Amino acid sequence: MSYYKRHMFMCINQRADGVCCQQHEAEQLRADIKQYTKQRGLWGQGKVRINSAGCLDRCDEGPVVVVYPEEVWYQYDNIEDLKEIVDKHLENGEIVERLKI
Repeated sequence: MSYYKRHMFMCINQRADGVCCQQHEAEQLRADIKQYTKQRGLWGQGKVRINSAGCLDRCDEGPVVVVYPEEVWYQYDNIEDLKEIVDKHLENGEIVERLKI
């Protein structure tokens, strides 16, 4: 069994030469959604983990996250979108089709 049930990687990359996730406040949103998972009791071994990622190379679709082990990619606009990913996918395994890329 994996150490985490699900793992969400969030691009927080800052690029000088074009569009990037950090232009959408990705680093602050990562901190906010990490805190949200802790408040919900979803954080830790056997549960979920929210990690920072460097460039995930989907800059023109960003900001983006990818959830493992399902390998599902999402685009989000705000904290409410991220909460939906946590509530539906990370907690319950339900893919959020409206945000999937």
